[in-house]
Order: sequence, then C-alpha cells, then structure tokens
Amino acid sequence: MPQDVPLDDALLPTSGRVYVSGIEAIVRLLFVQRWRDRAAGLRTGGFVSGYRGSPLGGLDEALWAVEDALAREDIHFQPGVNEDLAATAIWGSQQLHLTGESDFVGVFGLWYGKSPGVDRCGDVFKHMAHAGTAPRGGVLLIAGDDHAASSSSLPGQSEQLFIASSIPILYPAGVSEYIELGLHGYAMSRFAGVPVGFKALADTVEASASIDADPAAVVTAMPEDFVIPPGGVHIRSAATITQQARDQESLMQRVRLQAVMAYARRNRLNHVAVAAPRARLGVVASGKAYTETLEALELLGLLDAGEDACPVRLFKVAMPWPLEPTSLLDFAEGLDEILVIEEKRAVIEPQIKELLYERPDGRRPRVVGKFAEQPAAPLANPDWLVSPIVVLSVSAIARILAGRLGAFTDPAPLQQRLAWLDAAEARVASLVPVPARPPWYCAGCPHNSSTRVPEGSLALAGIGCHAMATLIYPKENLSLTHMGGEGMPWLGQAPFSKRKHVFVNLGDGTYFHSGSLAIRAAVAAKARMTYKILYNDAVAMTGGQPVDGPIGVPEIVEQLVAEGITRIAVVADDASRWLGNPVLKPRRPAVQLSVHGREQLDAVQRELRDFDGPSVLIYDQVCAAEKRRRSKKAPPAKPPTRAFIHEAVCEGCGDCGVQSNCVALSPLRTPLGSKRQVDQSACNTDLSCVQGFCPSFVTVEGVTPRRKPARAAEPAAFDPASLPEPHPAAAPGAFNVLITGIGGTGVITVGKVIGLAAHLEGRRVSVLDMTGMSQKNGAVSSHVRIFPPGAEIRAPRISPGQADLLIGCDVLTAAAPDSLRCLHAGRTRAVLNSFEQVTGKFAQDADWRFPSETVRRLLAEAVDGRLDAIDATTLAQKLLGDAIGANLFLLGFAVQQGGLPLPVASLLRAIELNGVAVSASKAAFHWGRRAAVDLAAVQRAALPVAPMVLHRPLSLGPLLAEHGRFLTAYQDAAYAAAHRAFVEQVARIEREQHGGGERLALAVAQGLFKLMAYKDEYEVARLYSLPDFRARLAETFEGRPRLSFHLAPPLLARPGPDGRPRKIRLGGWVEGVMRGLARLRRLRGTVLDPFGYSAERREERQLIVDYRHSIEQALACGADFDTLLALARLPERIRGFGPVKQAALREARAEWARLLASLPPAQGGSASPPAAGSPARPLAPAVAASVAIEAA
Repeated sequence: MPQDVPLDDALLPTSGRVYVSGIEAIVRLLFVQRWRDRAAGLRTGGFVSGYRGSPLGGLDEALWAVEDALAREDIHFQPGVNEDLAATAIWGSQQLHLTGESDFVGVFGLWYGKSPGVDRCGDVFKHMAHAGTAPRGGVLLIAGDDHAASSSSLPGQSEQLFIASSIPILYPAGVSEYIELGLHGYAMSRFAGVPVGFKALADTVEASASIDADPAAVVTAMPEDFVIPPGGVHIRSAATITQQARDQESLMQRVRLQAVMAYARRNRLNHVAVAAPRARLGVVASGKAYTETLEALELLGLLDAGEDACPVRLFKVAMPWPLEPTSLLDFAEGLDEILVIEEKRAVIEPQIKELLYERPDGRRPRVVGKFAEQPAAPLANPDWLVSPIVVLSVSAIARILAGRLGAFTDPAPLQQRLAWLDAAEARVASLVPVPARPPWYCAGCPHNSSTRVPEGSLALAGIGCHAMATLIYPKENLSLTHMGGEGMPWLGQAPFSKRKHVFVNLGDGTYFHSGSLAIRAAVAAKARMTYKILYNDAVAMTGGQPVDGPIGVPEIVEQLVAEGITRIAVVADDASRWLGNPVLKPRRPAVQLSVHGREQLDAVQRELRDFDGPSVLIYDQVCAAEKRRRSKKAPPAKPPTRAFIHEAVCEGCGDCGVQSNCVALSPLRTPLGSKRQVDQSACNTDLSCVQGFCPSFVTVEGVTPRRKPARAAEPAAFDPASLPEPHPAAAPGAFNVLITGIGGTGVITVGKVIGLAAHLEGRRVSVLDMTGMSQKNGAVSSHVRIFPPGAEIRAPRISPGQADLLIGCDVLTAAAPDSLRCLHAGRTRAVLNSFEQVTGKFAQDADWRFPSETVRRLLAEAVDGRLDAIDATTLAQKLLGDAIGANLFLLGFAVQQGGLPLPVASLLRAIELNGVAVSASKAAFHWGRRAAVDLAAVQRAALPVAPMVLHRPLSLGPLLAEHGRFLTAYQDAAYAAAHRAFVEQVARIEREQHGGGERLALAVAQGLFKLMAYKDEYEVARLYSLPDFRARLAETFEGRPRLSFHLAPPLLARPGPDGRPRKIRLGGWVEGVMRGLARLRRLRGTVLDPFGYSAERREERQLIVDYRHSIEQALACGADFDTLLALARLPERIRGFGPVKQAALREARAEWARLLASLPPAQGGSASPPAAGSPARPLAPAVAASVAIEAA
C-alpha cells in the first residue's frame, strides 16, 4: 500500500511502500539498519561523516532535515572539514572498544564523498581497510561518481582506488537497491571485517522511486561454508607498524577478501537475471549498465517470447570487485561468448578473463568488452567495442548487442528494430543546432564581480561555483586545479615567467576544506600572488549549506595574519560592516589591513598586484541564492532596495549586463526596438546593474514586486470543480514524460509531483533529475517513467523516440539534441512554455537574439505538430505574481488535455505532500487546467487591460506617423516634418530605381529617427516626466515607492578608476528638476542651449548631417541595394550614453568608412564621415527642424 505521507516523513514508515530519492534512501538506510539491530537485541549507534559534492551534494541537508529523528536512534552526523579527515573519523568509530568502555556494542559508520574525495582518501582507506572493522559496527563508503563530468573537473570512477585499498565494491542498479545493498554492505562489513565501497552514480542517486518500506524485507544470510580463523577477522589494533602491518596485509589477502566472496555467494549478490538456457551469447553488466542492458534487450524484442527463447543470457553483478567466481563460472557454462558491458574503465572484464583462463577448450567462452578482438597494441590503436570514454546509453548497448548477436542468430529482425533508431539519430544529427543554455552565475551572484581582474591580469581558478569564471570570463580566468591546490601551479611557473603576479580565486568553503594550506605554501615560497578569498557564507554549488565550521571574515583575517600574510584587503558589498570594526584590527603592527566598498575592487586589485609578496583580498558578499533562501524563511523587516529600468530611456546597449553579468536582465520588445528590463522574479537585489552607464536606472525603496494586476481587479476567481474531469492517457506499458527547463526555476518540482502522484496511484515510477552544474541557470531535465503496478523498473533515462509527453518549461532546452532525441513524431505530444528566456550570454552580447523560429520549427517537426505553446511565464506572473508558477501551470495544461495517465486528485495530493508553496502551486496547476479548456479566458483574466501583443514591424506609412508624433513631442512639428520629407524622398527613389518595396525606406526611417531622437538631457528629463514612467512603476511594484536616480550629470560626475564618469545617487527631488528641464527642450540646438556646446552633443548633431549626406551620395552614385541597406542600418549600432556610446560610435564609424569606400570612386570620397569630435554648429530652432537640408 503506498504511503500517503509528506515527503519529509517518507523516511520513517515501516510498512507499505514509500517514495524516496537515492539521497533519501541513503538516509533511510541508517534508520533501517538501526531498527534491524534493535530487533536483533543489539544496542548500536550510527556515525555519519563525509564531504558534500555532486551527485551527493544534498546528502547533508537530507540528514539535517531529520536530525531529531536520527538523534533518537543514536545516529550522529558530523560533517567533515574535508573527505580524508571525515574518513579518519569513520575509522575511529570502529575503534570504540579499543579505547575504552561504552554502552553501545558497536557503531555502524557511513562515509560519503564524490570521486575526487575518494581519491583524496586513498591513504586513509587503505589503513582503515587493513585495520578492519568492528564485529557489531561495519562501515559503508559511499562514492559519488560522475562518469560524464557533469559537475566535476574530470570524469570520476572510484573502483580503482577501492581496489587498490582492498575494499570490496557494491554497485546498486536503482534506488530500491540502495537499501538492499546497503544492508548487505553492513552485514558483509561485520562478517568479513572490512569496510565496503558503495558506488552511487547520478543516474541512481539523483533518481526517485517507490520502494518497499518493510525493514525486514532484505535477508542477510551468513555463510555456512566459510571458517573464521582463530583470532577472527575484525579490528584488533589501530596501529600498523612493522610486523603488525604485515600481519594485517596477510589477513586481508588470505582471509577477509575470501570472506567477502563467501558472503556474496551465500546471498547471491551476483546472479543470473535472464536464464536463456539455449543462449550462446552471455552478457555481464552491473549497476546502471545492467538496467540499460535489460532495456536494450526489450528494445530489440529479445524478451518478447520469454526467457527460454531469448538468445542472450544476462548476468547481473551487484559486487563488481572482488568478482565471486562460483556464480560466474556457473553462468558461463554452455556459452560461446561473454560480452561485458560496463561503463568507463574495465573492472569486471579482466576478472572474468582471469577466472576463465584455466578452463579447457570447449568450456572457455571468448570474452569481449572494451575490445571486440584483442588488438596487438590496444593503447596505440583503440578500436573500442564498449568505449571507456563515453557514457553508455540504451541505444548504444542495443547496437553492440545486435552486432555480437549476428554470429549466433538471424540479424535481419535486429536490424529492422534498429532501423527506426538509426533514422531518429540521423534526424537529430541533421537538424540545425540551437544555442546551448550554458550554466551561469545566479542573478546577483557575488562571483559576477569578484572573479574579475584588472586589464592585463590573470586569475587562476579552483573548485567551486567561481570555477565557472573560466567559462564566463575565459580570457582572464585560466587554469583549474584540484580542491586545495589553488594557486600552487604558479609556484612552478613563477621562477621562469615574465609575468610577475597572478590572482587566485579561492572559495570560503575550499579555504576551510584545505585551501589554507595553499596560502601557507605561498607564504613559504614568498610568491608574488594575491589570493581572492570569496567569502559568500554558504556552499552554493551544492545547495547553500553552511561551511562546516565556525568561519567568518574576522576569523579568516586572524588565521591569515598567523600564517604570515602582511597585506590584507577586505572588499564588501556593505563596507560599513567592517569600517572601524575592532574585530578586524590585526594584532601584529606589520600587517596592513584595509576595508573597501566593492566599487573600489578594481583599484584595490591594481594596488595588490604591485605588492611584493603574497597578499589576500577577502571579497565579502553573501551568496545570492542563499540570500533568497534566507529571505523566504525569514522575510526582512524592511523590503530590499530594487532596481528598475525606465524602458523609454533605455537604449538597449547592454552595458548594465557588462557591468553586472546578471541573468535577471532580460530583453523587452518595444515598438522602438529591444530594451532591457529587470526580471523582478529572478532579481536578488545585488544592484550591480545600476552601474551601467545609463540614466534609465532608478532604485526603488519601500516596495515589493506586485503580486496582482495593478490596473484592474484581481483575476476573476473560478471554481476548479467547474472544470471537466480529464480522461487520463492510456498507459498499458511504460509511460515516459520528459521535462526540460532552466536550473533553479522549479523544473525538478514538476517531476517530483508526477512521481509522487504515480506512487499514490500504486504505480511503479522512476524519476531521474539530470542537473549537475547546469542547476546554475543552465539546462536541466527530469526523466519520469511510470510503469504498471508490480512492473520491474528498468533504465531511468528515456530512450530515443520513447517519450510520450514533453513538458518544455523552456523551449530552448526542449530543442536541445538530448531532448529531441527522445521525441517521436508518431508518439510524443508536447506542451511548451513559449516565453523566450535568454541565456547568460545575453549579459555579454547585447545583440544576442532568441532563435524563436528555429526552435518552434524543430519542435513542431519532432512531434509532427502535436504541440501546444503557451506563454506560461507571463500568465503565471500576471495571475500569481511570480513566474515560478509557470511550470505547474504547464503541468495542469497537460493533465487537462489527457496528457498523463494520472488523475487530477492524485496530482493535487502530490502537490500537498511536496509541501512547498502549496496554495500557490495548486492555483498555478488549476489555471493551467483552465487554459487547456479556454485559453482566451485565462489571457483576459491575466491581462485585462494590456493584452499580450507582439510588436510586429509597421509598414512605412504608420511608421512615419508614429515617428512624427514622437519627434513633434521631442522638439516640434518642423523637426518631425524634416524626418518625413527625407524618408519620403528615399522611398520615391527606391520605387524608381530598385523595383518597389519599402525595405530601404523603412531602414532609413528607423536610422534617421534614432539619430534625430538622440537622448540628451532634455529628452531624458521629458521621458521621466511622462505619466508612463509612474504607471510602469505601479504595474511592477506594490507599496509607496521612494525613488533614487543614478545619473552622471556634467560637471558633477567625477571619473572613476577606469576613467568613466562615476554615477551619483540623487533623491526623488530630481523628478521636479526633470519636469522643469523638459519644458526647456525648445532651447535644444540654439545658442542658449547650455548642453549643446559639449563635444558629445555637437557630435550627435553632426551625425544627423553625415548620415543624410551618406545616404544621398550612395543613392546618387547607384550603390547596390545591400550597401544601401547596410548604410541605412548603421545607426542601429550606435547605442548607449557617454563612453558606451562613444565606443559604439567608433565601431560604427569604421564600418561606415568601409561601406563608403566600396562606393564608385567618383562619388565615394565626398561622403566620408568626419572623425569623432568634428565641430557642428548650433542649430536655430527652425533650422533644427530641417537638421541637414544641405540646400539651406
């Protein structure tokens, strides 16, 4: 019976079935082991320690979530400072009775860490294994392997290090086996006296499934055919010196490993899964490869006629090392060939070859695996069969199986089965690729600023979120080293390099883990380098956990001083925390300590790179994601200051993105072009964007993002009961749902809700969340597989062409090759969020465009038009006040259309059990259902005044009318008439000389308009004085706004360290000044215009003259149409204000000169644009209207 309990309580039931993730199964394993010990009359304790890292990044949080329950069971969780110290503590748990008396008969230990942590622990593991475990204790060592290097610096495989330490390895094939094999692991550890390795791959530990809750379901039988020698096999002493060390080695090799294999044989850890008595080909697989092999057999139709007729015998290996011989040799009887399918480097294959080597001819099957036929020099000519350098898949295994079966059965049926797979792969390969959605820093992440270095400098990277700087700022952030080695490569380069200094990025978590030793080494070497300790007060990469110990800026300063650092600078987003603070006063007078605001970062770094010796910069700003989490748990008494962009002033230059690198800056399509807006749902109020050299930014205090429409009543409520009950999709076999989206936006929640609902319906279900480093604004996906009750759960990933439903929370991710590969034109239906969410690249490239048409065409073709696209983000924002509801909105839409084999009631209950924003989540789900019934009604409710309108290009007449109204308000009617007259002249020539059409005239209209409507002081003031500004504020925020304007007024703005004028913050009183200034706009271009004499304003007026003259000259000389069009569109490149506009203008002038040089020689020379800063006369009001009518 499925347990209907909240997810937080799913770890404790002792009957029925529970729905858990791999991480939660590890936590539940601890409880189950303790319950079983109690039932056996044993008072044991549990001790857990390790170090977080993907795919085990959330294990510590899962343990903290049930801290009280663990304490009641005498299970103690102590996070490790690093992996090897944690492992040493686990070793110590087995020494309890060597050091004193205790009320406990033993302690079962659990260590966890990702594969680089396993590597780090080689010395500890070898000592622990040879010393042995306690008879009532036992140790499980869980290694989080990352075969694909999804969130690691290298692909990870831990088996080799475990083998080197003589530690047996268990490898679960699915979530349910975490508890089953975990219990066997503890029993084996107690029986044989060795710690047991446990391989946790992302495909299993990041998956969720419904599993048996009975603690007694797993039977652990002790071998009856193995004799324990005198003295036993368990820990006797913690010492390993001379003879003791040799005795321990002998005990390990002669007794303990034999005991391990006896246990595995007695409990059938390795066994035949598909008997196939007449088969001549045998396949051996373990863990992930086993479930994928089973699915490949089904894909090829080899299981259709039952096991007896199957041409493949399948052997499942749960303990890949040491490989128990008896079960393997029994399996090999009667086979001609054994194919070993294992991911990464071979572990099982060489053991099989060794076991079969002495077999006589006729009873020794050929063994293939990494190679089909053993080459003479395999390393020199790697013609792999089962490649060690790729991540295996069902389709790849199916092809390998079909190839090997060709020698034993008719290959034609197999090739027919593979034909559609080949066609699907070819189709995906032939598609035009869409831009990838790369991982990116969160909105407001401190690393957006802290990882930058002055021009000409280099920074060395390390482990942590800040390592993404090598992707985001690749020119200035180089090199990546292992955790704790940050900066050490420089010691090997410095004596031979012309470069005199480097910066080194070091996260606060890594500093506490082991990075402080690297700083000690830098001091010892007297190296000229600056460590930038990025103090974010959370380990953001794995979920925002606290650093594992008491560490703060004052403590770090004291440690650095004690280590011998004599120059320390603290840079903070709020420097007032430390200015004059006595806790930062160094106790040694020789130490120079300074405190700065983050706006001084560049200047501070320039000073430190000239320091002769090692120095440290501590960058103090809380992790943006953690800041958001904390504000949700404990909302601040005072709402944070928020940034707002006045779209009418914005030029779309992108300098705000350059300054902040922030993903909360999104494009806004307007009739006047693409602008920028702040996505208030994503914004974490870092406010770095305000430093963009643009007067369109204001900061707003005393408000919160609006949760309901501003200009109308709340959306009309509706009764969900009035909606028709949908008919669930038919699902006689597996039903596969692919969910794609952006990391950090709630995509994983959708998969969790579907999985839990399927569990409540008594279905077997598997949910695999594929995130890795992409959880940071990159592409993420969930593979949900729903099976009939009692069915065996196979590979958690959806095979090519097997998706029944695509829920595309982000269309760009949905159109990625990995997603398209799962779709099938005759099977898949798709529900897509059509909202165009830009990637992080948009922050660096102002011209980045969302590939809307390409994406929609690819997806429509992939599902043969069975597609619904809804702007769920905008609807959720307007209806619910937060775009985070968009994903559950899509789920409701899909369900109402009969896209899932689950009833509404179970999905609603799953939302309740998930326990996150239940009311808002259910509302989003119901609005999605209603949209499936009547989308127009939902759109009217969401946008009662301003319906969703795409700004389509206007024809020439309406465009001129629009420009005329604007320029009249900008200056006067004569000014507008001059624009119209010139454009109409161009339109006439285009009709006469270029066969009609309006492309050129439209381009000239836009280009000339942009130049004539340049945003000087008068225009910025006018735009802020219009009612639209306050109306947009009211639409965006709730509360009584207090405004501050961020401007760089002439004569008042001082140059900053980079030479750019520094913006100053001015209060709301500026609005009154702006209204007065706007009324003086008629002075523009006259001798009375105080701003008109500046070089910038003179150049803007001259640009209008030059542009008109260039167009006239190009038309007169008969330039080709493409050159004319390119000239006409040049003003589109001239964007921004002040130094930003000047930089854009320099680039535009270079292209301008190139285009004019391409004109016929007789005409081209006279049209050359003047150099920047050429004088332009002030314009009288009437003449200003006809800016550059040369005849005048």
